[in-house]
Amino acid sequence: MKFSDIGLSKDICKALADKGYETPTPVQEQAIPIILKGKDIIGSAQTGTGKTAAFALPVIHLLKKHKRTRCLVLTPTRELAIQIQEQFVAYSKFTNLQVALIYGGVGYGAQRKALKDKADVVVGTPGRLLDHIFQGTLKLDEIEILILDEVDRMLDMGFIEDVQKIVNKCPKDRQTLLFSATVPDVVKRMAKWAQRDPEEVVIGQRVSAADTVDHSIYPVSSIQKFDLLIQFLEQWDYQSVLIFTRTRVGADRIARWAKQIGHNVQTMHSDMPQRMRQKALADFKSGATEILIATDIASRGLDIAGVSHVLNYDVPQHAEDYVHRIGRTGRANSTGEAFTLMGSDEVADVHRIERYIGQEIPRRKLEGFPYRYEPNLGKTQRRKKRNR
Repeated sequence: MKFSDIGLSKDICKALADKGYETPTPVQEQAIPIILKGKDIIGSAQTGTGKTAAFALPVIHLLKKHKRTRCLVLTPTRELAIQIQEQFVAYSKFTNLQVALIYGGVGYGAQRKALKDKADVVVGTPGRLLDHIFQGTLKLDEIEILILDEVDRMLDMGFIEDVQKIVNKCPKDRQTLLFSATVPDVVKRMAKWAQRDPEEVVIGQRVSAADTVDHSIYPVSSIQKFDLLIQFLEQWDYQSVLIFTRTRVGADRIARWAKQIGHNVQTMHSDMPQRMRQKALADFKSGATEILIATDIASRGLDIAGVSHVLNYDVPQHAEDYVHRIGRTGRANSTGEAFTLMGSDEVADVHRIERYIGQEIPRRKLEGFPYRYEPNLGKTQRRKKRNR
C-alpha cells in the first residue's frame, strides 16, 4: 500500500515523496483512514512507529488551505513540540497552511504574531498555551481538531489540570485525537471525558525491550557508580552514548565530573534555557557531542538516530520509563546496548521493571573493575515481610 492509496491529497504525497517516504507504517495505515472520516481515535504507539505523521498527514488533508486556527496539538515538552511542528511544516510544504509553535522559555513576540496571523495549526506545551489563552492572544472557540500527544507522559508530569482547562476551552463539537505510548486507567478516564465514541488503534505496544537491544544490570555500590561509568566509556567502541539520571542536579554533577577528566559531554534537562537544550540536542544528533547526559525529558518521543549505547546511571522510578530509555538505542533495525547501574537501594525498582517487562534482566560485572564489594550476579531476593 502507498500513501496515495489511503486517500491523502496529491500535495501531501508529493511532500512525502520529497522526503523519500513511499509506504505508510502500520500505525499510519490504520490511523489515517479513521481520522480522514472525522472520527475520534485513541492511538497507542511506541516512539519510532511514525506516530506523528499518523495524525499530521490526515489533519493537513482535512484542513486543506489557510483560513484560521482550527487545529491544536498539545504535547508535554518543548522538544516534542518542535519536532511535531517541523513535521507539520514539512508535510504541508505544497499548501499554504501556517503552523505556530508555542512553548515556554522563549519570548512572546514571534508567538503572538503567529497567533495574530491565525496559524491553522498551533503546536504547544500546556503552560505557555494557558498563558496565551489568559492573555487573550489565543482563542480556541473555532478549534475543529484537538490532538493530545504523549498523554501518559503529560499526566505523569502533572499537567492533568492544565490539560483539562485547555480542553474545556475547545468546542464540544470537535474531533479529538489522543495518542499515548501506554494507555493506563488514568488515560482511559481522560479519553472517556474528552472524546466521543473513539476507535482504538494499538501498534507496537511494547512492555519489553526491543530484540535489537542487549540490556543488562550492573550491581555496584552507589559511591562507585561514576568510576564504573568512566571505565565503560574507556572500554566501549561507541558512536554516541545517552546517559540517564533521575534528577537535574545529578545530570549536572556527572557532566561536571566527566568534563574534569576530559570527556566531551553536554546535559539536557528542564532547568536549562530552551536555546541551550536545543543546542545540546542538535550537537548530539550531529555528532559534535558524543555523550549526552539527560533526565527522562529525552526518554520519549525524541527522534535521535544512531545512539549506540544507553546507560542508566540511576534506575528509573517508573518501570515503563525503562523501556522508553533503552529504546533510544537499537532503532531502525540497528543493534544497541543498554546498561543499568544498580545500587543496593535500587533493587526494588529493578524488580518492578522486571515484573513490568515479564523477564529477568541479566546481572553482569565488568571484569577488571576494582569493586569495593563483590556484585551479586544472581537475582537479588526480595525481603520477606516479618510477621508481627
